[in-house]
Amino acid sequence: MRPLTYSMSKMLLPIVDRPLLEHVLLTLKGAGVTTATVVVGYRRQEVADHFGDGEDLGMRLSYVWQQKQKGTAHALSCVNIKESFVMVNGDVLFNALSLGAMIEKHKSTGAAATLGVYRVEDVTPYGALVTDGRKVLKLVEKPKKKESGLVNAGVYVFSPVIFEAIARTKSSSRGELEVTSSIQKLIDQNRFVQFHELKRWQHVGTPWDLLQANEQFLRTQAANMRGTAEAGAHVASNVSVGEGTRIRAGAYIDGPGWIGENCDIGPNCFIRPFTSIGDRVRVGNGVEIKNSIIMDCTHIGHLSYIGDSIVGRRCNFGAGTKVGNLRLDGKNVKMVVGGKLVDTGRRKFGTVMADEVKTGLNSVINPGLALGPNSVLGPGVVLYKDLAPNKCVTIEQQLKETHINERRTAV
Repeated sequence: MRPLTYSMSKMLLPIVDRPLLEHVLLTLKGAGVTTATVVVGYRRQEVADHFGDGEDLGMRLSYVWQQKQKGTAHALSCVNIKESFVMVNGDVLFNALSLGAMIEKHKSTGAAATLGVYRVEDVTPYGALVTDGRKVLKLVEKPKKKESGLVNAGVYVFSPVIFEAIARTKSSSRGELEVTSSIQKLIDQNRFVQFHELKRWQHVGTPWDLLQANEQFLRTQAANMRGTAEAGAHVASNVSVGEGTRIRAGAYIDGPGWIGENCDIGPNCFIRPFTSIGDRVRVGNGVEIKNSIIMDCTHIGHLSYIGDSIVGRRCNFGAGTKVGNLRLDGKNVKMVVGGKLVDTGRRKFGTVMADEVKTGLNSVINPGLALGPNSVLGPGVVLYKDLAPNKCVTIEQQLKETHINERRTAV
Protein backbone atom coordinates (compact mmCIF):
# COMPACT_ATOMS: atom_id res chain seq x y z
CA MET A 1 0.00 0.00 0.00
CA ARG A 2 2.99 2.33 -0.32
CA PRO A 3 3.12 5.29 -0.51
CA LEU A 4 -0.15 5.68 1.43
CA THR A 5 1.18 3.83 4.49
CA TYR A 6 4.25 6.01 4.95
CA SER A 7 2.06 8.32 7.02
CA MET A 8 -1.05 6.24 7.79
CA SER A 9 -1.79 2.76 9.06
CA LYS A 10 -3.19 0.50 6.36
CA MET A 11 -6.00 -0.32 8.79
CA LEU A 12 -7.17 3.32 8.68
CA LEU A 13 -7.32 3.69 4.90
CA PRO A 14 -10.87 4.83 4.07
CA ILE A 15 -13.47 2.82 2.21
CA VAL A 16 -16.42 5.17 1.66
CA ASP A 17 -17.16 6.62 5.11
CA ARG A 18 -15.02 4.53 7.46
CA PRO A 19 -11.60 2.87 7.78
CA LEU A 20 -10.84 -0.60 6.49
CA LEU A 21 -10.54 -2.11 9.98
CA GLU A 22 -13.86 -0.61 11.06
CA HIS A 23 -15.61 -2.49 8.25
CA VAL A 24 -14.00 -5.70 9.54
CA LEU A 25 -15.00 -5.01 13.16
CA LEU A 26 -18.60 -4.22 12.21
CA THR A 27 -18.79 -7.50 10.28
CA LEU A 28 -17.64 -9.33 13.42
CA LYS A 29 -20.27 -7.50 15.43
CA GLY A 30 -22.93 -8.43 12.86
CA ALA A 31 -22.02 -12.09 13.41
CA GLY A 32 -22.39 -11.74 17.20
CA VAL A 33 -18.70 -11.23 18.06
CA THR A 34 -18.60 -8.15 20.28
CA THR A 35 -15.32 -8.65 22.17
CA ALA A 36 -12.08 -8.49 20.18
CA THR A 37 -8.35 -8.29 20.74
CA VAL A 38 -6.53 -6.34 18.04
CA VAL A 39 -2.93 -7.41 17.47
CA VAL A 40 -1.13 -4.25 16.39
CA GLY A 41 2.36 -3.55 15.10
CA TYR A 42 3.21 -0.75 12.65
CA ARG A 43 1.71 2.61 13.75
CA ARG A 44 0.00 0.75 16.59
CA GLN A 45 -0.84 3.84 18.65
CA GLU A 46 -2.61 5.43 15.70
CA VAL A 47 -4.94 2.43 15.49
CA ALA A 48 -5.55 2.26 19.25
CA ASP A 49 -6.24 6.00 19.44
CA HIS A 50 -8.76 5.82 16.62
CA PHE A 51 -10.84 2.92 17.93
CA GLY A 52 -10.24 3.27 21.67
CA ASP A 53 -12.08 0.73 23.80
CA GLY A 54 -14.63 0.11 21.03
CA GLU A 55 -17.55 1.75 22.84
CA ASP A 56 -18.46 3.87 19.78
CA LEU A 57 -18.85 0.65 17.78
CA GLY A 58 -20.80 -1.15 20.49
CA MET A 59 -17.85 -3.51 21.07
CA ARG A 60 -15.18 -4.19 23.69
CA LEU A 61 -11.72 -3.82 22.20
CA SER A 62 -8.29 -4.45 23.68
CA TYR A 63 -4.86 -4.30 22.06
CA VAL A 64 -1.74 -6.48 22.05
CA TRP A 65 1.53 -5.22 20.62
CA GLN A 66 3.37 -7.53 18.26
CA GLN A 67 6.77 -5.87 18.54
CA LYS A 68 8.21 -7.63 15.49
CA GLN A 69 6.05 -8.81 12.62
CA LYS A 70 7.06 -12.49 12.54
CA GLY A 71 3.99 -13.90 10.83
CA THR A 72 0.35 -14.72 11.45
CA ALA A 73 0.99 -17.61 13.86
CA HIS A 74 3.33 -15.41 15.86
CA ALA A 75 0.64 -12.70 15.97
CA LEU A 76 -1.85 -15.23 17.32
CA SER A 77 0.65 -16.45 19.92
CA CYS A 78 0.66 -12.92 21.39
CA VAL A 79 -2.79 -13.55 22.88
CA ASN A 80 -4.00 -16.08 25.42
CA ILE A 81 -7.45 -17.60 24.78
CA LYS A 82 -8.90 -20.62 26.59
CA GLU A 83 -12.02 -21.22 24.48
CA SER A 84 -12.98 -21.39 20.81
CA PHE A 85 -12.57 -18.05 19.04
CA VAL A 86 -12.65 -16.26 15.69
CA MET A 87 -9.46 -14.99 14.05
CA VAL A 88 -9.55 -12.72 11.00
CA ASN A 89 -6.93 -10.88 9.02
CA GLY A 90 -7.41 -7.13 9.30
CA ASP A 91 -7.42 -6.57 5.54
CA VAL A 92 -10.17 -8.92 4.38
CA LEU A 93 -13.78 -7.95 3.74
CA PHE A 94 -16.54 -10.54 4.05
CA ASN A 95 -20.18 -10.81 5.12
CA ALA A 96 -21.55 -11.31 8.62
CA LEU A 97 -24.09 -13.98 7.64
CA SER A 98 -21.36 -16.27 6.32
CA LEU A 99 -19.29 -15.80 9.47
CA GLY A 100 -22.29 -16.49 11.71
CA ALA A 101 -22.99 -19.75 9.86
CA MET A 102 -19.31 -20.65 10.06
CA ILE A 103 -19.27 -20.19 13.85
CA GLU A 104 -22.33 -22.42 14.23
CA LYS A 105 -20.77 -25.11 12.03
CA HIS A 106 -17.63 -25.07 14.18
CA LYS A 107 -19.67 -25.44 17.37
CA SER A 108 -21.79 -28.30 16.03
CA THR A 109 -18.94 -30.39 14.60
CA GLY A 110 -16.30 -30.03 17.32
CA ALA A 111 -13.64 -29.27 14.72
CA ALA A 112 -10.11 -28.26 15.69
CA ALA A 113 -10.31 -25.53 13.06
CA THR A 114 -12.85 -24.21 10.58
CA LEU A 115 -11.44 -22.26 7.64
CA GLY A 116 -13.35 -19.60 5.77
CA VAL A 117 -12.75 -20.12 2.05
CA TYR A 118 -13.74 -18.41 -1.17
CA ARG A 119 -14.01 -19.73 -4.72
CA VAL A 120 -11.84 -17.91 -7.28
CA GLU A 121 -11.05 -18.37 -10.98
CA ASP A 122 -7.28 -18.38 -10.42
CA VAL A 123 -5.81 -19.86 -7.22
CA THR A 124 -2.16 -19.01 -7.99
CA PRO A 125 -1.99 -15.73 -5.98
CA TYR A 126 -3.48 -17.37 -2.86
CA GLY A 127 -3.28 -20.31 -0.49
CA ALA A 128 -5.31 -23.09 -2.11
CA LEU A 129 -7.09 -26.00 -0.41
CA VAL A 130 -7.03 -29.71 -1.16
CA THR A 131 -10.25 -31.15 0.25
CA ASP A 132 -12.19 -34.37 0.67
CA GLY A 133 -15.85 -33.67 1.21
CA ARG A 134 -15.98 -31.03 3.93
CA LYS A 135 -12.57 -32.01 5.27
CA VAL A 136 -9.35 -30.09 4.54
CA LEU A 137 -6.47 -32.39 3.58
CA LYS A 138 -3.78 -29.89 2.66
CA LEU A 139 -2.98 -26.19 2.26
CA VAL A 140 -0.87 -25.23 -0.77
CA GLU A 141 0.61 -21.72 -0.75
CA LYS A 142 0.53 -20.00 -4.15
CA PRO A 143 0.17 -23.09 -6.35
CA LYS A 144 1.79 -22.95 -9.80
CA LYS A 145 -1.12 -24.38 -11.78
CA LYS A 146 -3.64 -21.75 -12.84
CA GLU A 147 -7.12 -23.10 -12.17
CA SER A 148 -10.32 -22.30 -10.31
CA GLY A 149 -10.81 -23.52 -6.76
CA LEU A 150 -11.19 -22.72 -3.09
CA VAL A 151 -8.66 -20.44 -1.39
CA ASN A 152 -7.94 -19.56 2.20
CA ALA A 153 -9.81 -16.33 3.02
CA GLY A 154 -7.96 -15.37 6.21
CA VAL A 155 -11.08 -15.98 8.31
CA TYR A 156 -10.89 -18.76 10.91
CA VAL A 157 -12.69 -20.31 13.87
CA PHE A 158 -10.19 -22.11 16.11
CA SER A 159 -10.36 -24.37 19.12
CA PRO A 160 -7.64 -23.69 21.74
CA VAL A 161 -5.66 -26.66 20.41
CA ILE A 162 -4.29 -24.31 17.74
CA PHE A 163 -1.88 -22.90 20.33
CA GLU A 164 -0.30 -26.33 20.78
CA ALA A 165 0.26 -26.50 17.03
CA ILE A 166 1.75 -22.99 16.99
CA ALA A 167 4.24 -24.03 19.68
CA ARG A 168 5.53 -26.71 17.27
CA THR A 169 5.51 -24.51 14.16
CA LYS A 170 8.83 -23.65 12.54
CA SER A 171 9.65 -20.59 10.46
CA SER A 172 8.70 -20.68 6.79
CA SER A 173 10.99 -19.87 3.87
CA ARG A 174 10.01 -16.23 4.43
CA GLY A 175 11.33 -16.40 7.98
CA GLU A 176 7.83 -16.16 9.48
CA LEU A 177 5.60 -18.33 11.63
CA GLU A 178 2.58 -18.95 9.41
CA VAL A 179 -0.80 -19.89 10.87
CA THR A 180 -1.39 -22.02 7.78
CA SER A 181 1.65 -24.12 8.80
CA SER A 182 0.10 -24.54 12.24
CA ILE A 183 -3.17 -25.65 10.65
CA GLN A 184 -1.29 -28.17 8.53
CA LYS A 185 0.18 -29.61 11.74
CA LEU A 186 -3.36 -30.16 13.03
CA ILE A 187 -4.24 -31.94 9.78
CA ASP A 188 -1.11 -34.11 9.96
CA GLN A 189 -2.14 -35.17 13.49
CA ASN A 190 -5.53 -36.30 12.12
CA ARG A 191 -7.36 -33.46 13.84
CA PHE A 192 -10.59 -32.57 12.10
CA VAL A 193 -10.08 -29.39 10.04
CA GLN A 194 -13.05 -28.34 7.94
CA PHE A 195 -13.95 -25.42 5.66
CA HIS A 196 -16.89 -23.11 5.16
CA GLU A 197 -17.46 -21.25 1.91
CA LEU A 198 -18.03 -17.49 2.29
CA LYS A 199 -20.64 -15.84 0.09
CA ARG A 200 -18.68 -12.59 -0.26
CA TRP A 201 -14.99 -11.89 0.24
CA GLN A 202 -12.26 -9.53 -0.86
CA HIS A 203 -8.64 -9.16 0.14
CA VAL A 204 -7.53 -5.50 0.26
CA GLY A 205 -3.82 -5.77 -0.43
CA THR A 206 -3.18 -3.16 -3.12
CA PRO A 207 -4.43 0.35 -3.94
CA TRP A 208 -6.57 -1.00 -6.79
CA ASP A 209 -8.16 -3.44 -4.32
CA LEU A 210 -9.06 -0.38 -2.25
CA LEU A 211 -10.81 1.20 -5.25
CA GLN A 212 -12.71 -2.04 -5.90
CA ALA A 213 -13.82 -2.27 -2.27
CA ASN A 214 -14.92 1.37 -2.37
CA GLU A 215 -17.02 0.63 -5.46
CA GLN A 216 -18.67 -2.40 -3.86
CA PHE A 217 -19.65 -0.53 -0.70
CA LEU A 218 -20.98 2.44 -2.67
CA ARG A 219 -23.24 0.09 -4.62
CA THR A 220 -24.99 -1.00 -1.42
CA GLN A 221 -24.99 2.21 0.65
CA ALA A 222 -28.18 3.94 1.74
CA ALA A 223 -27.83 7.51 0.45
CA ASN A 224 -28.40 10.40 2.82
CA MET A 225 -28.50 14.10 1.86
CA ARG A 226 -27.57 16.23 4.88
CA GLY A 227 -25.75 19.08 3.17
CA THR A 228 -27.13 21.88 1.00
CA ALA A 229 -27.30 22.13 -2.77
CA GLU A 230 -27.79 25.47 -4.51
CA ALA A 231 -30.30 25.94 -7.30
CA GLY A 232 -28.80 24.66 -10.52
CA ALA A 233 -26.76 21.89 -8.86
CA HIS A 234 -27.55 18.27 -9.68
CA VAL A 235 -27.00 15.63 -6.99
CA ALA A 236 -28.10 12.09 -7.88
CA SER A 237 -30.40 10.32 -5.44
CA ASN A 238 -27.75 7.66 -4.67
CA VAL A 239 -25.15 10.19 -3.48
CA SER A 240 -24.63 10.80 0.26
CA VAL A 241 -23.68 14.32 1.32
CA GLY A 242 -22.52 15.15 4.85
CA GLU A 243 -23.55 17.96 7.17
CA GLY A 244 -22.10 21.39 6.48
CA THR A 245 -21.23 20.54 2.87
CA ARG A 246 -22.18 23.07 0.20
CA ILE A 247 -22.83 22.01 -3.40
CA ARG A 248 -22.58 25.12 -5.56
CA ALA A 249 -24.60 25.93 -8.68
CA GLY A 250 -23.63 24.08 -11.84
CA ALA A 251 -22.11 21.11 -10.01
CA TYR A 252 -23.16 17.76 -11.50
CA ILE A 253 -22.70 14.85 -9.11
CA ASP A 254 -23.56 11.40 -10.41
CA GLY A 255 -23.80 8.33 -8.23
CA PRO A 256 -23.30 6.18 -6.42
CA GLY A 257 -21.00 8.43 -4.45
CA TRP A 258 -20.08 9.78 -1.04
CA ILE A 259 -19.17 13.33 0.03
CA GLY A 260 -18.20 13.97 3.65
CA GLU A 261 -18.84 16.86 6.01
CA ASN A 262 -17.98 20.55 5.60
CA CYS A 263 -16.88 20.25 1.99
CA ASP A 264 -17.08 23.02 -0.63
CA ILE A 265 -18.00 21.56 -4.03
CA GLY A 266 -18.10 23.55 -7.27
CA PRO A 267 -19.37 25.57 -9.00
CA ASN A 268 -19.51 23.87 -12.38
CA CYS A 269 -17.66 20.67 -11.50
CA PHE A 270 -18.38 17.06 -12.51
CA ILE A 271 -18.08 14.26 -9.95
CA ARG A 272 -18.63 10.91 -11.60
CA PRO A 273 -19.78 7.54 -10.14
CA PHE A 274 -17.90 5.57 -7.47
CA THR A 275 -16.13 8.60 -6.01
CA SER A 276 -15.72 8.96 -2.25
CA ILE A 277 -14.72 12.35 -0.87
CA GLY A 278 -13.68 12.84 2.76
CA ASP A 279 -14.34 15.73 5.13
CA ARG A 280 -13.34 19.38 4.56
CA VAL A 281 -12.44 18.85 0.91
CA ARG A 282 -12.53 21.69 -1.64
CA VAL A 283 -13.39 20.86 -5.25
CA GLY A 284 -13.01 23.91 -7.49
CA ASN A 285 -14.60 25.24 -10.65
CA GLY A 286 -14.32 23.05 -13.73
CA VAL A 287 -12.91 20.04 -11.85
CA GLU A 288 -13.74 16.49 -12.96
CA ILE A 289 -13.27 13.48 -10.64
CA LYS A 290 -14.02 9.87 -11.59
CA ASN A 291 -14.01 6.62 -9.58
CA SER A 292 -11.58 7.91 -6.94
CA ILE A 293 -10.98 8.16 -3.21
CA ILE A 294 -10.18 11.69 -2.03
CA MET A 295 -9.20 11.90 1.64
CA ASP A 296 -9.79 14.63 4.23
CA CYS A 297 -8.75 18.28 3.82
CA THR A 298 -7.53 18.00 0.23
CA HIS A 299 -7.91 21.01 -2.10
CA ILE A 300 -8.42 20.38 -5.82
CA GLY A 301 -7.87 23.57 -7.80
CA HIS A 302 -10.03 24.58 -10.75
CA LEU A 303 -9.75 22.96 -14.18
CA SER A 304 -8.15 19.78 -12.79
CA TYR A 305 -8.90 16.14 -13.66
CA ILE A 306 -8.51 13.07 -11.41
CA GLY A 307 -9.48 9.61 -12.61
CA ASP A 308 -9.35 6.16 -10.95
CA SER A 309 -7.00 7.41 -8.24
CA ILE A 310 -6.40 7.46 -4.50
CA VAL A 311 -5.46 10.84 -3.04
CA GLY A 312 -4.29 11.27 0.55
CA ARG A 313 -5.00 13.87 3.20
CA ARG A 314 -4.16 17.59 2.96
CA CYS A 315 -3.02 17.47 -0.66
CA ASN A 316 -3.20 20.57 -2.85
CA PHE A 317 -3.76 20.43 -6.62
CA GLY A 318 -2.67 23.50 -8.54
CA ALA A 319 -5.10 24.70 -11.20
CA GLY A 320 -5.01 22.61 -14.35
CA THR A 321 -3.44 19.50 -12.80
CA LYS A 322 -4.23 16.41 -14.88
CA VAL A 323 -4.01 12.81 -13.61
CA GLY A 324 -3.83 10.39 -16.52
CA ASN A 325 -5.62 7.06 -16.10
CA LEU A 326 -5.38 5.46 -19.56
CA ARG A 327 -2.32 4.29 -21.49
CA LEU A 328 -2.05 5.38 -25.11
CA ASP A 329 -1.88 1.73 -26.19
CA GLY A 330 -4.99 0.86 -24.14
CA LYS A 331 -3.23 -1.95 -22.25
CA ASN A 332 -3.53 -2.57 -18.51
CA VAL A 333 -1.84 0.01 -16.33
CA LYS A 334 1.19 -1.27 -14.41
CA MET A 335 2.60 0.05 -11.16
CA VAL A 336 5.84 -0.48 -9.25
CA VAL A 337 5.12 -2.43 -6.03
CA GLY A 338 7.98 -3.56 -3.81
CA GLY A 339 10.47 -2.74 -6.54
CA LYS A 340 8.66 -4.87 -9.15
CA LEU A 341 6.42 -3.77 -11.99
CA VAL A 342 2.97 -5.23 -11.30
CA ASP A 343 -0.06 -5.43 -13.58
CA THR A 344 -2.98 -3.74 -11.82
CA GLY A 345 -5.43 -5.75 -13.92
CA ARG A 346 -7.16 -2.47 -14.73
CA ARG A 347 -7.27 -0.75 -18.09
CA LYS A 348 -7.88 2.51 -16.26
CA PHE A 349 -5.85 3.41 -13.19
CA GLY A 350 -4.48 6.80 -12.21
CA THR A 351 -2.21 7.77 -9.33
CA VAL A 352 -1.65 6.79 -5.71
CA MET A 353 -0.87 9.99 -3.87
CA ALA A 354 0.13 10.05 -0.19
CA ASP A 355 -0.56 12.80 2.36
CA GLU A 356 0.40 16.45 1.88
CA VAL A 357 1.47 16.32 -1.77
CA LYS A 358 1.42 19.57 -3.76
CA THR A 359 1.12 19.91 -7.53
CA GLY A 360 1.84 23.07 -9.52
CA LEU A 361 -0.17 24.73 -12.26
CA ASN A 362 -0.74 22.60 -15.36
CA SER A 363 1.23 19.62 -14.07
CA VAL A 364 0.58 16.12 -15.47
CA ILE A 365 0.80 12.74 -13.70
CA ASN A 366 0.95 9.72 -15.99
CA PRO A 367 -1.03 6.51 -15.21
CA GLY A 368 0.18 4.12 -12.51
CA LEU A 369 2.51 6.48 -10.66
CA ALA A 370 2.95 6.93 -6.91
CA LEU A 371 3.76 10.19 -5.12
CA GLY A 372 5.18 9.96 -1.61
CA PRO A 373 4.12 12.16 1.31
CA ASN A 374 5.27 15.80 1.33
CA SER A 375 6.42 15.59 -2.28
CA VAL A 376 6.04 18.50 -4.70
CA LEU A 377 5.36 18.49 -8.43
CA GLY A 378 6.32 21.83 -9.95
CA PRO A 379 4.31 23.87 -12.48
CA GLY A 380 4.19 22.36 -15.94
CA VAL A 381 5.98 19.14 -14.95
CA VAL A 382 5.00 15.91 -16.71
CA LEU A 383 5.73 13.05 -14.29
CA TYR A 384 6.93 9.78 -15.87
CA LYS A 385 8.14 7.88 -12.79
CA ASP A 386 7.30 7.59 -9.10
CA LEU A 387 8.12 10.54 -6.86
CA ALA A 388 9.72 9.59 -3.53
CA PRO A 389 8.66 11.14 -0.20
CA ASN A 390 9.91 14.67 0.53
CA LYS A 391 11.15 15.18 -3.04
CA CYS A 392 10.47 18.05 -5.43
CA VAL A 393 10.49 17.94 -9.23
CA THR A 394 10.58 21.18 -11.20
CA ILE A 395 11.37 22.32 -14.72
CA GLU A 396 14.67 24.14 -15.00
CA GLN A 397 14.05 27.36 -16.88
CA GLN A 398 16.76 28.74 -19.13
CA LEU A 399 16.53 32.42 -20.00
CA LYS A 400 18.26 33.77 -23.12
CA GLU A 401 18.62 37.48 -23.81
CA THR A 402 17.38 38.39 -27.29
CA HIS A 403 17.77 41.73 -29.06
CA ILE A 404 14.94 42.73 -31.34
CA ASN A 405 15.65 45.33 -34.03
CA GLU A 406 12.62 47.44 -34.62
CA ARG A 407 11.91 48.13 -38.29
CA ARG A 408 9.70 50.88 -39.57
CA THR A 409 8.24 50.78 -43.03
CA ALA A 410 7.08 53.95 -44.82
CA VAL A 411 3.95 53.64 -46.85
